[in-house]
Amino acid sequence: MRYRKKLENNRNENMIIKQISFVGIAGNIILSAFKLFAGIVGKSGAMISDAIHSLSDVFATFIAFLGVILSKKSADTEHPYGHERIECVASLILGIILLMTGCGIGMTGIKTVLAGNYEKLSVPHGIALAAALVSVAVKEGMYWYTRHYAKLLQSEAFMADAWHHRSDALSSVGSFIGIGGAMLGFPVMDSVASIVICLFILKVAYDILKNALENMLDTSCDKEYEKKLSDFILCHEGVLNVDLLNTRKFGNKVYVDLEIAVDGNSSLKDAHAIAEKVHDGVEREFFDVKHIMIHVNPAQETDRE
Repeated sequence: MRYRKKLENNRNENMIIKQISFVGIAGNIILSAFKLFAGIVGKSGAMISDAIHSLSDVFATFIAFLGVILSKKSADTEHPYGHERIECVASLILGIILLMTGCGIGMTGIKTVLAGNYEKLSVPHGIALAAALVSVAVKEGMYWYTRHYAKLLQSEAFMADAWHHRSDALSSVGSFIGIGGAMLGFPVMDSVASIVICLFILKVAYDILKNALENMLDTSCDKEYEKKLSDFILCHEGVLNVDLLNTRKFGNKVYVDLEIAVDGNSSLKDAHAIAEKVHDGVEREFFDVKHIMIHVNPAQETDRE
């Protein structure tokens, strides 16, 4: 029964993963094509930069899809701890894509601003301004959609992809302001908007890379999480104290090393039963805990009081 339920859950997860990926890839292809058309016809460098950003989202979503699918492969002899860290690798690639995209857009904007001759710059047309508004609405919707399912799947890669959508929405806000300023008689504002877009993208890239590196370096969970875990363990009958509790992130999962104190007069069988209940309880209630290793100590006198 448990195996059948697990199999059904895996099937549902795979359907959600494919659904998110399809929405992300199809949506970004259509949106980037529209923004590129609007940027060229509307003579807006900011909108063309924005279109390139959206196009990078297509590759980002595809990488996130591959990362999540591969991370769910079962453990094997060469990878006895599973493949969860593939998601971290996917997030690193997403962060690098964003970093390169942001730098490219920023350099183009800076060169235009430093070149001067602003009176010779083209004034964007209304279609570019309309495209910016459409982009803000669509990309913000895609952010909330992807974020919702990323939380359900506990997926770091899809959460990174969601923030990629949010960075695109923010960059479109910059495009709107820049294009609007250019249309009001300040042509350089279109290029300034590209620089602002670059800063938004670089900030998101930094956050994604930082989070991915933390999860690859066996970083411990926060104090609040460990306190909640410790309190849950102490609620089990027979557990007199938590002598040691160490956690480490492994991709989107958590490994726990635990030492508990039980009555020193308990039989080996009883002590093992207590540890088994704690083990099963933690893995049942804390769904992000992949495994907990428990060592049993005889309680000290202070633990009995």
